[in-house]
Amino acid sequence: MEDRGSFVAVRRISHSLDRNNTCNSTSAEVVAGSAAWLGRGLSCVCVQGREGDSRPSFDLTPAQEHCLQRLQHRLDLAYDSSLPEHREALMALWKAAFPEEELSDLISEQWKEMGWQGKDPSTDFRGGGYISLENLLYFARNFPKSFQDLLRKQEGVRAMWEYPFAVAGVNITFMLIQMLDLEAVKPRSFVGATFLKFLSENESAFDLLYCITFKLMDHLWLAMHASYMDFNAVMKSTRRQLERELLQEDITRLEELPSYNLLSR
Repeated sequence: MEDRGSFVAVRRISHSLDRNNTCNSTSAEVVAGSAAWLGRGLSCVCVQGREGDSRPSFDLTPAQEHCLQRLQHRLDLAYDSSLPEHREALMALWKAAFPEEELSDLISEQWKEMGWQGKDPSTDFRGGGYISLENLLYFARNFPKSFQDLLRKQEGVRAMWEYPFAVAGVNITFMLIQMLDLEAVKPRSFVGATFLKFLSENESAFDLLYCITFKLMDHLWLAMHASYMDFNAVMKSTRRQLERELLQEDITRLEELPSYNLLSR
């Protein structure tokens, strides 16, 4: 995601990910976290290492730990075309996107209409795993108007060279995983810890945040008068805005994020 204009997110999908790197040090100096964050149900300490760098470390409640492990299981799952449920989910995505058009085959040039790079979407899912398909399907089913608006680029003054919808969606999944540090055994940022509180109260929190993020990205795309080569700059702006909203102290549910109001059902 560093090369300007590149849309391909690459993340290794593995069942043996190292989730034990909590950045602890044998010479760690522990300092109490802020009362504001503790008041949100987050138990925080800051860990000061030998080199002078520090980052927060958070203790999880049993419920938060369980929800994180369930989400991590989803993250580890690669798309597998040999599994009927995976093929059915892919077909369901097509039907949700283009209910008036029949798909000739799961491998078809028709997929390019949705913004995939080739005729086989599974090659693009390798960047985000099966969860990136689940995210798109959740978006289509729960916010069909916003999904269609983004798919068909129906809002605002669009650029001559637009971002490809589906591949952008995979990149958003990848960005959220990185931003929330979801592959770590414990959250290592205030943003990640805040999200886990939402996740423990709503098992669909990651999917919902995905929808919010996708709509926010398109909103900023239009505001920045962006074109194809500006995609990475828009994604960085999207991440910064999302982090600011998640850290607002008066937010108790994802539905209270300002950018949630951009979504339409």
